[in-house]
Amino acid sequence: MGNLHVYSLHSLVLFQLMLVSSAQTQTPAIDTSDLAIFVFGDSTVDPGNNNYIRTAMKSNFPPYGNDFVDQTPTGRFTNGRLVTDYTVSYAGIKDFVPPYLDPKLSMEELLTGVSFASAGSGFDPLTPTLSGVISITKQMEYFREYKARVEASIGLERSQYLIKNAVYIISAGTNDFAINYYGTSPIRRYTYSIPRYYQFLVQQIQKFIQDLLDFGARKIVMVGIPPIGCLPIVITLNSNLLDKFLKRQCIQRLSDVAQGFNQIVAQKVIEMERNDSKLYHVDIYETFQNIFQDPKKFGFDKVDTGCCGTGLLEISYLCNPKSRLCTNISDYVFFDAVHPTERTYFLLFKALSSTIDIILQGK
Repeated sequence: MGNLHVYSLHSLVLFQLMLVSSAQTQTPAIDTSDLAIFVFGDSTVDPGNNNYIRTAMKSNFPPYGNDFVDQTPTGRFTNGRLVTDYTVSYAGIKDFVPPYLDPKLSMEELLTGVSFASAGSGFDPLTPTLSGVISITKQMEYFREYKARVEASIGLERSQYLIKNAVYIISAGTNDFAINYYGTSPIRRYTYSIPRYYQFLVQQIQKFIQDLLDFGARKIVMVGIPPIGCLPIVITLNSNLLDKFLKRQCIQRLSDVAQGFNQIVAQKVIEMERNDSKLYHVDIYETFQNIFQDPKKFGFDKVDTGCCGTGLLEISYLCNPKSRLCTNISDYVFFDAVHPTERTYFLLFKALSSTIDIILQGK
């Protein structure tokens, strides 16, 4: 059994430093010239793969991308960049992680890493079917296809080196609970208790990680899920009429479910690490929890509603060019009723930066 690399991101001192930090990141003092980053998961790390499939779960229109380069709505479910974009920039690899399904990607872009993630996806095979998006299994198939393309271009030896030395980031699970288990059509809740659903999801995660290891991956990062009871849409759908509008508070019992899930996944990461691999579980739960408990300490004015529209339910096409947009996006933790603003993602990245150094160096 290997040693677990778990990083709890709740240092208040660190967050105070973040608030006065420039958005310009510094390249770490390590060689990343041959490094690639591959990303799997949901909307937290999808830079626009859903643009290329038939689904209603899209964000390639304003006001999404309001603060991206040239105000371009790329398909990222936020006003700007994602944590993974900040990560590749920090590592000196490139400015942004592109979506694998973009047909215009050059081989150079492919060689430095892509995202296979799909907004609306999850570890439960049922979750992506609810919105017609790319399942985790299909994302793995795309990775297999990617390997074949790269091997045909640069040869077997170089492609094996690339795969072995790359960093793999997995960020999913929120939709399995927020949309699937506790959503408006809670099919899984009728057949699974929470402990059994934990077990079911962990089995899916274990298979996915094992597939990556079998493909040659050696540095794998599992990102935990946030307090799902604090997502604006979850508050709206799980509050009584008065609390929906006047006394909006996190639904603690749902956040407790997320915390329990994180703990079990972290334990599974311990069990799966091998002598020739490094598996990391990154805890973002405490980071969000600190913000929710004292938003003004971190420079936020609005924590329980999104910036787009009413901020209570809007996501995807409900957040559109005709929607009202808040005056100062950076005052909000959330851009729409589910997804963080670019500023929130930047704060998460800054909290992760020391951990990212450790991961990039393979320690």
